[in-house]
Amino acid sequence: MDGHSVLVGDCIVKLAKMEAGSVDLAFADPPFNIGYSYDVYKDKKDRQSYLDWSRQWMEAISRVLKSTGTFWLAIGDEYAAELKLIAQDELGLTCRSWVIWYYTFGVNCKRKFSRSHAHLFHFVKDANNFTFNIDDILVPSARMTTYADRRANPKGRLPDDTWVLRPQDLLDGWHPEDDTWYFPRVAGTFKERQGFHGCQMPEQLLGRIILVSSNRGELVLDPFAGSGTTLAVAKKLGRSCKGFELSPDYARAVKSRLQGIKVGDPLSGAVDPVTSAPVTAKGRSRITRKSRQIAKTS
Repeated sequence: MDGHSVLVGDCIVKLAKMEAGSVDLAFADPPFNIGYSYDVYKDKKDRQSYLDWSRQWMEAISRVLKSTGTFWLAIGDEYAAELKLIAQDELGLTCRSWVIWYYTFGVNCKRKFSRSHAHLFHFVKDANNFTFNIDDILVPSARMTTYADRRANPKGRLPDDTWVLRPQDLLDGWHPEDDTWYFPRVAGTFKERQGFHGCQMPEQLLGRIILVSSNRGELVLDPFAGSGTTLAVAKKLGRSCKGFELSPDYARAVKSRLQGIKVGDPLSGAVDPVTSAPVTAKGRSRITRKSRQIAKTS
């Protein structure tokens, strides 16, 4: 087995076979239990069954994490609070940040406000000893970009904990030092879209998480490989990676994706979505006239 792999099977079973304390960073984007149509997994358990299942795989994640390890969990509204409490109160993990990842073009609703966010929990095993590479994820501050303030740190500043995916919606009100992180959502028309899996995370989002919470050569684990974005980004950034996937078809697609990637390849998606837009499948970028003007003057 090489340093970049995806295995077919139930993640709880696979995790039980792993050595305890062997993983530096785990990122999990599990099924949200909202009835999404996967090919081999039924995404509609009764509430208690889903919580019991979540408890099992999170406990397995905690076991394989190193004492200095980090666990990031992406989850929807329905079970965010419960899974956070399980991780903290039952598994003894410490939540360092509760990040809100905001986007538009979310689920369109008719009898409630349309959903446009997900939750990203940043857990660590040891509250006093964990990886957090600040210098790898610094962003320009408003002192630098807007006010020409000599007190500004030329390296930038640490982002805050709300991540916005569509900066074109907030061009008049956003500053890099505010509590907003910009990453384009991987919509169906984007060239980045793999096509075989509907729930695909942006590479730039995973890039920030992997850069801040792991180092080159360390092991990144994804128990729900899905479209393979965690593994793809980990390989590009020089990490080892391992994923588990229940679907043989998804796993084959992820393996093919990994084979087409070399260490050091650039991440897909816009690095600075304020002045750029994602490339569509037909090779065209869509960007507003106003944002073009800002790009020219920035």
